[in-house]
Amino acid sequence: MSQKWATHRIERGAKDNNHLLYKPYSNGDNRDLDHASEFEMSDIFYFCRQGVESIMDDEVTKRFSAEELESWNLLTRSNYNFQHISLRLTVLWGLGVVIRYGFLLPLRVTLAFTGVGLLVVLTSIIGFLPNGRMKNFLSEQVHLMCYRICVRALTAIITYHDSENKPKNGGICVANHTSPIDVIILASDGCYAMVGQIHGGLMGVIQKSMVKACPHIWFERSEVKDRHLVAKRLSDHVEDKTKLPILIFPEGTCINNTSVMMFKKGSFEIGSTVYPVAIKYDPRFGDAFWNSSQFGMVNYLLRMMSSWAIVCSVWYLPPMTREEGEDAVQFANRVKAAIARQGGLVDLLWDGGLKRGKVKDTFKEEQQKLYSKMLVGTQEDRSRS
Repeated sequence: MSQKWATHRIERGAKDNNHLLYKPYSNGDNRDLDHASEFEMSDIFYFCRQGVESIMDDEVTKRFSAEELESWNLLTRSNYNFQHISLRLTVLWGLGVVIRYGFLLPLRVTLAFTGVGLLVVLTSIIGFLPNGRMKNFLSEQVHLMCYRICVRALTAIITYHDSENKPKNGGICVANHTSPIDVIILASDGCYAMVGQIHGGLMGVIQKSMVKACPHIWFERSEVKDRHLVAKRLSDHVEDKTKLPILIFPEGTCINNTSVMMFKKGSFEIGSTVYPVAIKYDPRFGDAFWNSSQFGMVNYLLRMMSSWAIVCSVWYLPPMTREEGEDAVQFANRVKAAIARQGGLVDLLWDGGLKRGKVKDTFKEEQQKLYSKMLVGTQEDRSRS
């Protein structure tokens, strides 16, 4: 009897809140909530079914692994789903190995070293010039030239759409994040001020030389967690309309280019104009997704340079500003939805931090409260009954 009462309570709560009790694609029937139906054995499996559906159709974990291909692209790294490979395909694969590793890879590595080397040397030289229009002009030309050389090192074929919406000085450019090469994909079509943590080694040398020629924003490791300091540095930058737009990836981690996950609200609290950008890669020629838990940076770059090509489309969306009465989270979700819609990506509310961390206790408690209300109702429901 208590199971029947709980089922009716769930159905009434769904009706009062205008929620569908069953997913449109499930086998459950959308019942007439105005009439209490006979108790059925299937009613008691509501929560069990929700749990099984969540396990079978986990929309989060699969975003952190490479996208599955419908057909084999003759790369060994993507043939795990294609077991029946004929002799003809084996011969074609062998020819591909010779072409990719014997010809394309050495050429691409040479171009990559040339682009990075020129970037370090030329930006260091420009850094000695006095601040002014000439320095800014030379800095932009050098950055564009070097980034375009690096793009050639990946044999990247990029299609840019709606260039009239390209980010302008004093604004913030936000984009979905699939790979570290997202930076050079965008920077080869326009100059940006980068935001990131200071690194050591070769990356540290590149950062130090770049900041001499252009006002990039680098943070010490101890400063990254200071949200107020980060927000102030960003706010001071966008208030100067002579400085380049800031490039930020609000997801905070790489997603496999099938979806867009939760945007961190920090960059949307500043109050500046936001320029959304949608990036969509074609995995048939080479998967640009970086699974950082499986591959290091050098290994990843070698995989990119030994692929057939990196093919992607970039859409510049119209600029967006925070509406009256809209908080930073709502603004971030609105921008995220626009990017997902344009790029043909799935819009998810989950935090990309789940890639390495566990689900927060606060989220678990919210789900527990939701199910509790469905079972026992609110105080108002109990008073009516």
